[in-house]
Amino acid sequence: MNLKTLFAVLACALLVVSMLGCGQTNDLQSIQLSTSNTSATPPGTLDLQGEGATAQLYVWGNYSNGKQKLLDAVGGVAYQIAITVPSEDQFFDPLPTPPQGVQLTPTGLLTTVPPFICTWQNSAVPPATAPAWGLSGSYSVTATYSGFTTPPVFVADASQAGIDTNGTNPTAECGPPAS
Repeated sequence: MNLKTLFAVLACALLVVSMLGCGQTNDLQSIQLSTSNTSATPPGTLDLQGEGATAQLYVWGNYSNGKQKLLDAVGGVAYQIAITVPSEDQFFDPLPTPPQGVQLTPTGLLTTVPPFICTWQNSAVPPATAPAWGLSGSYSVTATYSGFTTPPVFVADASQAGIDTNGTNPTAECGPPAS
């Protein structure tokens, strides 16, 4: 075998190995929401407490090589907000359509805005003197990127004062205390 042929065979072999990437690819497999721009931790249900309360969401890409990448800085991320059905406020009234009470910006910032709403209901009955909270309504937030949609993150709105009709919520809170 001459040197020219050996060089061509080695070049072809190197090309094949580099195209295969040693069996790994970096294809986008899924996306998810997080409240962190440093880790792709799903947030669970968010509870926005108080007038003007905020929460920032970020979109993370999960790749076939096991790596995760923050996608917001890449561009092409679109956020959506919807009312989770059925949903009602503390007075058992349906949440206003289109979604009001929580504003979502194109960059993923959630903010409570007028009309302020309480999507928690107190189901405690006397002789109880403390509330028993249940979520009666929420918003769902998703994001899309490159044909993928995130699983929803649910958002409770506790921006309106609670009610105390039977002595079980003497401080007129809206929902459980922030943890």
